[in-house]
Amino acid sequence: MTNMISGAVAPDTELLSIDDARRIARFFQVLADPTRVRIVKALADGEMCVTDLTEGLKMDQSAISHQLKYLREMKLVQWTKTGRHVYYRLDDPHLRQILMSSIEHLEHT
Repeated sequence: MTNMISGAVAPDTELLSIDDARRIARFFQVLADPTRVRIVKALADGEMCVTDLTEGLKMDQSAISHQLKYLREMKLVQWTKTGRHVYYRLDDPHLRQILMSSIEHLEHT
C-alpha cells in the first residue's frame, strides 16, 4: 500500500511483479468482451455444445466459435467431441466464481 503523504511503500507490502500483473490483466480481458461474458455465464451453468450456445445466445456459429477458440487458448474451457457435436465446459472454477461474484455485485448496486 502506498503511503499517501510521502508516496513511500509500506515495508510489509509485497508489490506485484510486472509479469504477474500482465497475467492478471490478460485473465480479466476474458470478461472485457460481452460475447465472452455471455458464453462464460452459459458454461457456468453447465456443459453446452456449440449449437446450444448459438441458439441460446442468438448469435452466429462463427462468432461463438471465435470466442470459444480464445477461451481454449486461455485454458479456461475444456471440450470434448461426441459425434458431430463439440461440448464445452469451464475448466477454471475461479472464472465462474469471479463472474458470479460480479453479477451479485451488480445486483446490489
